[in-house]
Amino acid sequence: MGVLTICRIFGLGISGAFGGVVPFGGLIVLGSVLLFAYRTYRNLTVVRIALPLAILFHGYMVLASWAEGFPTVSVVLFAFTILLGVLASSIYRSDADGRFEFSDLWDEFFAGLMPPTILISFALGSILFGFATPAEAAAMGTFGAILLSIGYRKFTFPGFFDCMIKALEITVLIMFLVAASNFFGAEFSSLGTPKMMTELLLGLDMSPYLILLMVMALIFVLGWPLEWVPIVLIVVPVLLPTVAALDIHGLSRYDLMVWFGILVAVNLQTAWLSPPVALSAYFLKGVVPDWDLKDIYLGMMQFMLIQLIGLILIFIFPQIVLWLPNQVFGQ
Repeated sequence: MGVLTICRIFGLGISGAFGGVVPFGGLIVLGSVLLFAYRTYRNLTVVRIALPLAILFHGYMVLASWAEGFPTVSVVLFAFTILLGVLASSIYRSDADGRFEFSDLWDEFFAGLMPPTILISFALGSILFGFATPAEAAAMGTFGAILLSIGYRKFTFPGFFDCMIKALEITVLIMFLVAASNFFGAEFSSLGTPKMMTELLLGLDMSPYLILLMVMALIFVLGWPLEWVPIVLIVVPVLLPTVAALDIHGLSRYDLMVWFGILVAVNLQTAWLSPPVALSAYFLKGVVPDWDLKDIYLGMMQFMLIQLIGLILIFIFPQIVLWLPNQVFGQ
């Protein structure tokens, strides 16, 4: 229930729902809710207060959304929070103080959650709130990483310069790949190959959904032996004209490109978890050499299944992908 409430308040905050109350209202409300949630996992009295407040909040969201039609999502979430409230009713018993205890696991959870949250806030947050361009947001993320290393007392000037050299090496490598892929793509386009592929696929008596499934299957197979850089820089530009010509879910060209980009990203993540290659398994094997590859493969199966379910859901329901960009950047 806490995760649902925080995510919903975060969505309201970035959509500007609190901006008309006070300046930076979204940040203030979200910070207050996070602080309240932090205290909730440490004090049973605060839990007893937070539980009815969360249920009332989701009930209010149902009423607030009713003017735009029947709010199916809000009603489902409200019913779910009521179910969770019923299941948690035992915290109001007289013997609850002696029966409940708070594990130190929550301290470890929050300590592990805060560093990536800070980095995401510096990088993506600066883009969403209009403080920085994507290139500048990379510098913001680096600044956040430096602050974290100082906070953990791990910052050293030799390590800092070593990170700069490694970042330069990776940047030069990617720039060479970008230059080579642009040359390859320009030559490919001048020969008319993308146009020929588009005409060939669209000329088949096939559903546009089936054509897109063929494209995704090709990317999935290529994701076994290749990393994302050559696929995104070389293969995807060749397939884009075909995808752009498809009429799928009645999406506009912009929404179609955004949706296809997320489909490719989730598809590649699924491919990296899938045998027979599963590049992620070899990455993990390099980090922990003592682990057997068979055990790594078996441990990855449930995560691959979750990725596959997520891929199917965003393929069937594109608004899962498009809702947040449309809320942030407009329709």
